Amino acid sequence: MKDHIVIVGAGPVGLVSACLLVDEGVSVTVLDSCNDLPRDLRASTFHPPTLDMLERFDVVPSMIAQGLICPEWQFRDRTDGVIATFELDRLNDETAHPYRLQCEQWRLGEMLCERLRKSPLADLRFGMKASAVRQTADHVEVDAVNAQGETETFKGAFCIGADGIGSQVRKAIGAEFEGMTIPEIYLTVSTTYDFSEAMPDIANIAYLSDPDEWFVLIRTAKIWRALFPVDSGLSDSEVTSPELIERLLQGAAARPEPYEIIHKTAYRVHERVADKYVKGRIAIAGDAAHVNNPLGGMGLNGGIHDAYNLASTMVEILRGAPLDALGRYERQRRRVALDVVQQTTLRNRAILNTRDPASRAAYYDDLRKTVADPERHKTYLMRTSMISSLRDVAQIV
Repeated sequence: MKDHIVIVGAGPVGLVSACLLVDEGVSVTVLDSCNDLPRDLRASTFHPPTLDMLERFDVVPSMIAQGLICPEWQFRDRTDGVIATFELDRLNDETAHPYRLQCEQWRLGEMLCERLRKSPLADLRFGMKASAVRQTADHVEVDAVNAQGETETFKGAFCIGADGIGSQVRKAIGAEFEGMTIPEIYLTVSTTYDFSEAMPDIANIAYLSDPDEWFVLIRTAKIWRALFPVDSGLSDSEVTSPELIERLLQGAAARPEPYEIIHKTAYRVHERVADKYVKGRIAIAGDAAHVNNPLGGMGLNGGIHDAYNLASTMVEILRGAPLDALGRYERQRRRVALDVVQQTTLRNRAILNTRDPASRAAYYDDLRKTVADPERHKTYLMRTSMISSLRDVAQIV
């Protein structure tokens, strides 16, 4: 129990945490309420510093083989076309991966699970839903319930809560989840249609601004994914109806044939940050600590950055650092969530859906000036690729 950590949640954040700890000789139990690793198609963008971090697990070559390298991304006007194209090779001197990688997060999850299953230090327990978390001065206890309703208690030196937006661990530390719910519902649709047929100059990642109906197009290795904001007044069946999906896609790129749909999902989007990440020996990370809209791909990446910071801090404590070193984790990663992740995703949304013509023109003018100036271009990429935030918060003690 002394060198054992209980992790609640087997998404990328929990699994990255587990792999980091196992590599340092720390045993882990990973609990997840799902019976198997879910193939969630919601997140797929990996930023340069995240890929740099993941190199230590020898998974990046496989991610690249299964994914799609995207050396640039765009802001576009729905009617007028390209406003600004950002070129990630300007980061060649800052990262080993000067591009975004489009690779569904479940692919990374499967690779990390396989890695953990080979380790005698890792115990993966699917189908176990955490029901209670408590702690004493020297250990934590997590109660988890299986499908038969039986409860088992897991003990460790620490508990990491990587159990998503409805986090039981966040509730256990008494954290408030402050913020707001975005008024639209986000509809994500995957299709076999190649949007470059309609827009030959489109980048693999494109944000299309429009005062009435903006959308995002992202290419993966085999399909394109489209994200649309949808009226929250519609029923669940209306949001995902074939009629609405076809109308939205035909509005994005008109074609005589109907679209072939591979996958569709709709979800509400929140902008929230917990008012605390740590209490004693319990800490939260990823969506359990902060959630945001997906415009910019910062949620998944920020969560993995949390995992690296938190796991390494817990290793330091197990090796003799004071327990209050966890306060540094909270100060550093909460600052990123508030000042970088939320502000960037909210600004992206504002650019896409601003209706005032003068404000839209000002956004566009600023984007054009940014890409035209080499220094501003690189600075913008350093921020949106999350390299700057990692370096900046390292100075927070």
